[in-house]
Amino acid sequence: MTNVSAGQNAADQRESADDPDHRPGQPKFFARLVRALMSSGLATGMSQVTLIVLLTMSVNPTAASAVAFVAGAVPNYFVARRWAWNRKGKPDFKRELLPYLFVIGLGAIASMTLTTIAGWITEPLRIEGFVRIIVLDVAFLSSYALVFLIKFTLLDRFVYSKLDAPKAAGKAKSAEVQTQVA
Repeated sequence: MTNVSAGQNAADQRESADDPDHRPGQPKFFARLVRALMSSGLATGMSQVTLIVLLTMSVNPTAASAVAFVAGAVPNYFVARRWAWNRKGKPDFKRELLPYLFVIGLGAIASMTLTTIAGWITEPLRIEGFVRIIVLDVAFLSSYALVFLIKFTLLDRFVYSKLDAPKAAGKAKSAEVQTQVA
């Protein structure tokens, strides 16, 4: 017979053994990674459409990339928070939202910087029209690819992991007390 503490079933125990990084109430690491990647892909698509539209309207590359980043980052926050990290309810400003804004702010700086540099390079080369939009878009998109793994790691290890630690410890303690009383 398997010794199962209150609040944890045998399937949870097997899952914990299979995934040493298992966090109660969250998907396994690989599932979090895939879900965050898919959420980021959706956000990237939204950002790309926004960027291309703004660039075709002759908006400055720095401003276009900033607006495009925000256009993807806002829905990405809600989708990734709920789907990849299984977070519900109102976010704690200091423990979740502020660190999240810091992490994605680094991504925004990277995308704006690469797009701005690409803009500086294309001007003296007289690259214009559709070709310039493609060059700027590739610079913007490459920053997303470069930053994704760093952003995921920071969010997974420092933003969302700390939020679950006190709750998980509290639940484990109350489960032990309930087991001892029974």
